[in-house]
Amino acid sequence: MEEKMRKKLPIGIESFEKIRNDNFYYIDKTGILRDLLLNWGEVNLFTRPRRFGKSLNMSMMKNFFEIGCRRELFDGLAIMKETELCERYMGKFPVVSISLKGVNGNDYETARSMMCTVVGTEAMRFQFLAESEKLTDKEKALYAQLTAIGEQREGVFELSNAVLMESLYTLTFLLRKHYGSRVIVLIDEYDVPLSKANDNGYYDQMVLLIRNMFERVLKTNDNLYFAVLTGCLRVAKESIFTGLNNFNVLSITDVGFEEYFGFTDQEVREMLQYYGLSGQYDTVKEWYDGYRFGNMDVYCPWDVICYCGRLRLNPKAQPEAYWSNTSSNAVIRHFLEIARSTTKQEIERLISGESIVKAVRQELTYKEMYDSPDNIWSVLFTTGYLTRRGDAEGMKLRLAIPNKEIRMIFEEQISEWFQETARKDGEALNAFCEAFKNGDAKEAEKRFGGYLSRTISIRDTAVKKEMKENYYHGILLGLLSYKEDWYVVSNRESGDGYCDILVEIDGEETGIAIEVKYARNGDLEAGCRKALEQIDERRYTEFLTEDGMTKILKYGVACYKKKCRVMLG
Repeated sequence: MEEKMRKKLPIGIESFEKIRNDNFYYIDKTGILRDLLLNWGEVNLFTRPRRFGKSLNMSMMKNFFEIGCRRELFDGLAIMKETELCERYMGKFPVVSISLKGVNGNDYETARSMMCTVVGTEAMRFQFLAESEKLTDKEKALYAQLTAIGEQREGVFELSNAVLMESLYTLTFLLRKHYGSRVIVLIDEYDVPLSKANDNGYYDQMVLLIRNMFERVLKTNDNLYFAVLTGCLRVAKESIFTGLNNFNVLSITDVGFEEYFGFTDQEVREMLQYYGLSGQYDTVKEWYDGYRFGNMDVYCPWDVICYCGRLRLNPKAQPEAYWSNTSSNAVIRHFLEIARSTTKQEIERLISGESIVKAVRQELTYKEMYDSPDNIWSVLFTTGYLTRRGDAEGMKLRLAIPNKEIRMIFEEQISEWFQETARKDGEALNAFCEAFKNGDAKEAEKRFGGYLSRTISIRDTAVKKEMKENYYHGILLGLLSYKEDWYVVSNRESGDGYCDILVEIDGEETGIAIEVKYARNGDLEAGCRKALEQIDERRYTEFLTEDGMTKILKYGVACYKKKCRVMLG
């Protein structure tokens, strides 16, 4: 197939209609419609990590159920084989569909204003209600309150507290009266406002707002046909979903609906084949597979799509941690800050490819998340940083890092946390750097060993040797970068290769070349000698000489777990 004939990759596109209209590649997830209708739940909550297709599925549901549905959008898709279901449900319902992922204000008033905008914008889709012959003047006045634009801030919806808390219920009431049909409610990323509120100190206010909005529309609402919510966390019922007996939670541990969030192995194989990228299958699997939902293993769809897009432009493109670029990864940082020594040992085991058994609570309030490391295991699991291996062991799960991408995120966060911790003692860090400048290998070794003893090491298990070397390389690079007047570069081409670390010290014409090795068998002496031989054989100091450095120091650094050796060449 010629490249120009292939469908476009839907990178960052969450609109089902746009994907189907504009010739984007779509992996058919319409089977979720059948399973929802046949496995009835009046209020359904899907909890999945971010970037696993929740928003696209919600868009697809809206397009299927809503009155005025364009049937051609579903031509050739699995749901169209369910002729009886399509006849009964397709295009037969008014749909209220909102996403709360943008409600992320730094204070409550800002977040509340954002919520007003979300509700007001959705209400504006139904402007025919303002003229509906089915509604009384008072009911039309209720609709007008939902779309009220503030006088003080032009173009901004301003709803009173009473109107906002009743808003979703009011919409279902008005739509049912207009159409004579009960309403489907879709609420995407319901917990984002709670997460942001917890981070910024207005959690209790946001809990109250969302609880009131949700209870009115989801609990004993005769206008509701059914509802679907999505989010990352299953927030405790007593926090948000008080008294919802019609509540059906479908989490990452539940059997059923697994294949509808994420890509299956077969779907990834077909996608790679379609774009002529089958040769990249092993790399894609190593980096982006490994998530266990229910009884099925799935890939992160965001990563697969992004990497395929990069490969189409550059067949030699290397995989990246695309998923990490969509979040601050703050949960790992919080984890490290409160971790006990035993917890750090467990992190070492995870990074090395092992698994650990932990009790997991899937119902937490955001306030409880960081109360203890025990809770954060649950958060890491539900948000996709850890996944399940094997069957549940009573109330406990065997947890592991899913793939190479997430392992790299852990290592980056650990390295950044460690650098920040080390920089708090500038005097000690300055002495460490000066030891390298002065050719004092023993002092450099002593201080580097001290730093390694306080951070998280890499164990001798599944992690490849080059990844271990990269980890220690990153720690050393960060420490040496403390000196603002030093020019420190990593993997810079010099001579016949790429030296791990090159340093030029301004005003002193002193250059430093460092090569890092991981001593797999614990022979640190041999590791240092091998590193120094590589510096000489590949002429790594050539770059320093060409830059006018007259005094050049060569160091071989070997690491093994939390031990190190520094040797001057």
